[in-house]
Amino acid sequence: MPIVIDSDFKQMLAGFGLTTAEVLYRMPDHPSLLQTFHWQFEDLSPDYPRLKRFLDHWEREIEAMIHSVRIMHHRLIAPREVRLVRDGGLLQ
Repeated sequence: MPIVIDSDFKQMLAGFGLTTAEVLYRMPDHPSLLQTFHWQFEDLSPDYPRLKRFLDHWEREIEAMIHSVRIMHHRLIAPREVRLVRDGGLLQ
């Protein structure tokens, strides 16, 4: 029987993680008002291809002018610290 690996798990191993983007923008009819849009999704750090596609779409299709974008990212699977212990003491 073949082993089936979940596609979401494969993405986690490839480095995908939970990404939150905070987009600050201004609408043309209220240029002095800075507004916020938050979006949370899975993306691949450090290139963020999904975020780039979204921002490209925003630039093409939405009238609002982006002021800045802040990105927070956390890998869903990351290396863990390993300590070797023998006879109750930590090996250096």
